[in-house]
Amino acid sequence: GAEELELLERLLGLPAGNKYGVQGERKVPVLQTNNGPGLTGLMTIAAHLVKQAKKDQLLGSTAEEKAVVQQWLEYRVTRVNGGSSKEDTRTVLKDLNMHLEDKVYLAGNIFTLADVLMYYGLHHIMVDLTVQEKEKYLNVSRWFNHIQHYPGVRQHLSDVVFIKNRLYTNAH
Repeated sequence: GAEELELLERLLGLPAGNKYGVQGERKVPVLQTNNGPGLTGLMTIAAHLVKQAKKDQLLGSTAEEKAVVQQWLEYRVTRVNGGSSKEDTRTVLKDLNMHLEDKVYLAGNIFTLADVLMYYGLHHIMVDLTVQEKEKYLNVSRWFNHIQHYPGVRQHLSDVVFIKNRLYTNAH
């Protein structure tokens, strides 16, 4: 939560200095603002930071893109954060793999906040996948590898390695 929001701040080029806290046992992020009540929830705060940085295109351009971005942000909070079992993780990877079959990014052909936060949310899962698992979820692997090389996204997070083996080489 809070760590991701700090990564997002840097990606957006915002000055650091926001105070983040967490609330309740589900550790919901809270942003303390100088004026009035704080903002609560990963999506709310993330959207606020995007608007603050004047990078609204990250929230989608058309009504449909905006809705798709919103949908994946909700999915991120309810399914990725909410899921803890191996089975939940498999379901998430399967859902994403199907969705990304014919898309470069979660919202189609544009890079959005959904890609950024899904990347941060899946990083700890992708790090632990075996080569076989990465091959099984090929579309997720392709997307993840693309996002981790997107300028400014990965920051200090470890680079997840995807091996592209050739079965046959010409070296004979």
